[in-house]
Amino acid sequence: MIKHNQDGAVNGVVVSLILTIVLLLGTIGIAAWAITGRQDYKNNSDKKSAAAAEVAKQKESSAKDLQFAEDAKNPLKTYNGSEALGSLIINFPKTWSGYIDSTGSGSGAMDGYFAPGVVPAINDQNSVFALRVKVLSQTYAQVVQAFAGQVQSGKLTTSAYALPKLPKVVGLLATGEITDQKNVTMVVLPLRSQTLQIWTEGSQYLDDFNKNILPNFSFSP
Repeated sequence: MIKHNQDGAVNGVVVSLILTIVLLLGTIGIAAWAITGRQDYKNNSDKKSAAAAEVAKQKESSAKDLQFAEDAKNPLKTYNGSEALGSLIINFPKTWSGYIDSTGSGSGAMDGYFAPGVVPAINDQNSVFALRVKVLSQTYAQVVQAFAGQVQSGKLTTSAYALPKLPKVVGLLATGEITDQKNVTMVVLPLRSQTLQIWTEGSQYLDDFNKNILPNFSFSP
């Protein structure tokens, strides 16, 4: 009797079956990994999109708040000074308050303090004012000469300047440290036999100073 050896055939089938199962499991694993990766990417992408949308929303809200604050400043308030002190015309934002001492009891013939909301204590060296206006009894030459030390030390820079409404009255624009260790932007102009000083303290209100105050400031030379 001839015996057929079936062991080899059986072993081949088993090996093929095992390889097929392994390949199938590998394919399933790769597919699962790809699906999980795509889901993670989608989740992260959704989170990033939501975060970006929130940032954009906050920026839009901030922009609207800034625009509202700017709109609230108009129309500008007006202070009209006495003829004896040059008939000053000071226009300032509606949201600001002002305190004017024109008694001559202070350091100048006229001393003005302006700030958003309520004017802070004028005798507190830590107070910061959006706008200061002062008429000094000294001549223009005397006041400018007093700046020489700060200019030479580099604490102060100066250049010629005239108000837009009074182009023929030429004075100077001073920027830097003048008094009380405060950085200011100050316009100094001759006012008859006296001197006019207009300034803002720090940089917080510099935009208002350049856009609202100086272009609308006037007096009678």
